[in-house]
Amino acid sequence: MLYRAAVPQPRQEPRDHGNPGFLPLAGLAALLQETLAEVLATQLKDPRVGFITLSGVTVSTDGTHATVRVSVMGTEEEKTRALAGLDHARGFLRSHLAHQLALRMTPELHFLLDRGIEHAQRIDRILRDLGEGGGES
Repeated sequence: MLYRAAVPQPRQEPRDHGNPGFLPLAGLAALLQETLAEVLATQLKDPRVGFITLSGVTVSTDGTHATVRVSVMGTEEEKTRALAGLDHARGFLRSHLAHQLALRMTPELHFLLDRGIEHAQRIDRILRDLGEGGGES
């Protein structure tokens, strides 16, 4: 009787089975962000959604939910209106993703205001003020 020696197999990356191409979650998130940015820039006509930047997309481990972080320049009222406009367009955006991407399941979209840019600008302003005030003493 012949026995086969155990040959180590190369380790494979965990796969996301929510899409037929088995993209890793990071790849799926990048693909969603790119596609959403395109549709927001070219097809969404809601006046509440003014100038926004998609700062990132995070996909749940099962691929059924995607949190889209958006940065909105403007007043608090404009930011609130932009998020309301995105929430209103959620079905349109998800439908567009379903038609554009070959996913077995299109994730449900959740929009979250990203205040990272505002925070960085505020810190920059404080540091500039400290630099200007510190040089005069």
